[in-house]
Amino acid sequence: MSFYDEVGGAATFERLVAAFYEGVAADEPLRALYPEADLGPAERRLRLFLEQYFGGPHTYGEERGHPRLRLRHIPYAVTLDMRDRWLTHMLAALERVRTEQPGVIDDAHAEAMRDYFARAADMLVNTAT
Repeated sequence: MSFYDEVGGAATFERLVAAFYEGVAADEPLRALYPEADLGPAERRLRLFLEQYFGGPHTYGEERGHPRLRLRHIPYAVTLDMRDRWLTHMLAALERVRTEQPGVIDDAHAEAMRDYFARAADMLVNTAT
């Protein structure tokens, strides 16, 4: 079984990303980094990316090619503050999923996810101010 399957598959990633974007929608400075009026397309892209990264379907790659995360984020001023906001909402979403669905994401899997989210957020910082 893949990591993706071990944490509940599509349903878990749908809940995780939906909870994350609820936080983004309410965070005015972070929300400003999302140019689309509707967060739905961004939510779908992130969900597909995370599913693929954690061993699920390769839909993201089939539709969008190589993730090239840093390159895709260059047009946006990703500051340390934006990184922290993004990470705060992602970690809160992870804890929310764990609370709402006890046992689906165990401690070891949650730690691996936290580690990836922190490393990815750090990597995307591209602006000092």
